[in-house]
Amino acid sequence: MAKKIFGIKPDILLLGIVSFLTDLSSESIFSVFSIFFTVTLGASTALLGLVEGMADLASSSLDYVSGSLSDRSGKRKGIAIAGYGISTVAKGILLFATSVPVAALFRVVERFGKSVRGPPRDAWISSIADRSGKGYAFGVHKALDKSGAILGPIFAYAFFTAFPQTLSSFILLFALALVPAALATALLFLLKDRPSRPRRRENIFTAYRTLDKGFKRYLWAAGIFSLAYFSFSFLLLKAYDVGFALTDVILLYALFNVAFVIFSIPIGKLGDRIGRERIIALSYVLYALMSVGFILADSKPAVIAMFVLYGMFYAVDEGQTKAFITDLEKSKKGTAIGLYNFVTGLIYLPASVIAGLLWVVDPSYTFGFAALISALALVAFYIVRRR
Repeated sequence: MAKKIFGIKPDILLLGIVSFLTDLSSESIFSVFSIFFTVTLGASTALLGLVEGMADLASSSLDYVSGSLSDRSGKRKGIAIAGYGISTVAKGILLFATSVPVAALFRVVERFGKSVRGPPRDAWISSIADRSGKGYAFGVHKALDKSGAILGPIFAYAFFTAFPQTLSSFILLFALALVPAALATALLFLLKDRPSRPRRRENIFTAYRTLDKGFKRYLWAAGIFSLAYFSFSFLLLKAYDVGFALTDVILLYALFNVAFVIFSIPIGKLGDRIGRERIIALSYVLYALMSVGFILADSKPAVIAMFVLYGMFYAVDEGQTKAFITDLEKSKKGTAIGLYNFVTGLIYLPASVIAGLLWVVDPSYTFGFAALISALALVAFYIVRRR
């Protein structure tokens, strides 16, 4: 038996380091992208909403394919490498982002890479982790993942304190961010795959029929909640509108990730102790409270508090949702995670478009709509779980 490090197996820790380097790269870019896209390149917030919706759709469009393929072949490593590689290549595209279409292309292609790598990697983690400590394992992985997301924005902050907010400066930042992304992809080759028993090929409809009924019921509630989703870019624009400068907005992005890391492991352990069903319900409540909070937030301290609350929500949504799915579907884990990401991603596109259009009328409408849908999703979650 492999010796554990910090209570988890070494391969999970190494996968966490890969995610750390990837997020160090990605979040140094994402922390400034909404400002770069709307202020530097001159795109509208409505177009930002459309691009972010397309990016979110792309981030889950191939999840079912990659998850199902990993289950069918029994192999996770090669598919995960392909996903990380696509994201790295996309960041190379960003070096030529002197126009809105090229920047939009980067945003979408980079998320395709996330879609390819996510389900096989999460199924990989689930197959390595001890059953009794699965929530903790996912929590540690996500904590490492978001540690990179803390340092990424801090790096961007330090960069823009030394360089002016010009197009050439943004391109230089994007070039520097490419380095850890390439290193993360290379590191994956050092990891040993954990093959599972290969399964027969199934189309998406056949796979859906054979999945656990509890998972399929949960998918309905998750689909409703997905309609409440709005891109993180709108939170950054809200902070910008309240009076935060570009460098301050970057630090808020880092603060969100700090909150994620702080809460990720405790929430994972809490889910192992009291059951992840209650943790998922808590995430819907947190999202509704955060949305209402952003309606009322008209000062910098209030906005800061909402970013912390959003970090707490995201710690559940990113880590414990996947653990909950693998609790419900114990056999076809990659397929279930992929189908969940695919379905919710399809809904993210209209959700982000709605958010962008409502923002043009009044930003408070965007947050109010999200709070209402979150409440409806919570009711639906309890109905389907009781059934």
